[in-house]
Amino acid sequence: MSVLSTLRHPIIAAPMAGGPSTPALVAAVSAAGGLGFLAAGMIDTDRLVADVAEVRARTDRAFGVNLFLPDPGGVDDAAVQAYAERLAPQAALRGVRLGEPVGGDDAYPQKLAALLADPVPVVSFVFGLPDRAAVTALHERGTEVWATVTRPDAATTAADLGVDAVVVQGTEAGGHRGGLPDDDDYGLLPLLRLTAARCDRPLVAAGGLVDGPAVAAVLAAGAAAAQLGTAFLRCPEAGSSPMHRAAVAGATPTALTRSFTGKRARGLANDFLRQHDAVAPHGYPQVLHLTRPLLAAARRDEDASVANLWAGQAHPLARDLPAAQVVAEVSADARAALATVVERYGRWG
Repeated sequence: MSVLSTLRHPIIAAPMAGGPSTPALVAAVSAAGGLGFLAAGMIDTDRLVADVAEVRARTDRAFGVNLFLPDPGGVDDAAVQAYAERLAPQAALRGVRLGEPVGGDDAYPQKLAALLADPVPVVSFVFGLPDRAAVTALHERGTEVWATVTRPDAATTAADLGVDAVVVQGTEAGGHRGGLPDDDDYGLLPLLRLTAARCDRPLVAAGGLVDGPAVAAVLAAGAAAAQLGTAFLRCPEAGSSPMHRAAVAGATPTALTRSFTGKRARGLANDFLRQHDAVAPHGYPQVLHLTRPLLAAARRDEDASVANLWAGQAHPLARDLPAAQVVAEVSADARAALATVVERYGRWG
């Protein structure tokens, strides 16, 4: 029996790296009948192991862990260095030095080994597709494997690798683009329908989904469940900063940019994004390491004009509610929206 088939509510809490996806949030969503996801990106392996243990201490329900796959490379070092020279005066004004623009694999081998040694119900992948060996090894431990795609052809490849479900991420989603390359521009509904036409795996829809009617739309379009991230940013269990919570509650538009990390990601448009987006190079994780001290200083100073504040396009709909209440109300509102459509158009034909 798949994990998706055991859920009381078709609601997945998106893995949000950088702090928002705490064990408390993951456990609350799972305990409420959805599926919570830990974000393993940008933390060390010991922290991941501790977070998994904490979720298990809080709930006996299924949950997932999301892994960042190593970037395949191809970074223009000269462009990254030019970007560093551009940002250096801004960092100096904050009293910090820019970080070293080094590469790295986010300790992927060690994190995968930890999840093979102590299996969890679901492991999902972003920034590409896992290799067949990883899929097989996880399956042998009883772990479901989910892959994230941002274009239809990647879903076909993922299915051929043997994944159990495909997360279909539209361009409306907050945070980083989950597929490779990251220059896709598919909206969620076209991507979902195009993927459903060629992929026989259960689909999880992600991107700009915050309320019940939006969830109803993707369920009607073929998704088995909806993955929500921004909807949980204002929950008390989330690790979002007060500045991030306040910004999400506002009406600032979002934009896709490489200016913060070198990989396209959607966040609230601010001065930093507008000043640097046009020249920001493709270079992940090099740009991430470069900008980290500057962005940390901006968060310290609670300066929303510089800090990266990831959010999906429908962020003003997010509410300050406990995670369990978000799961229950979004699910109920989705059910009501579907019933309204049936009632309104049930006499067709």
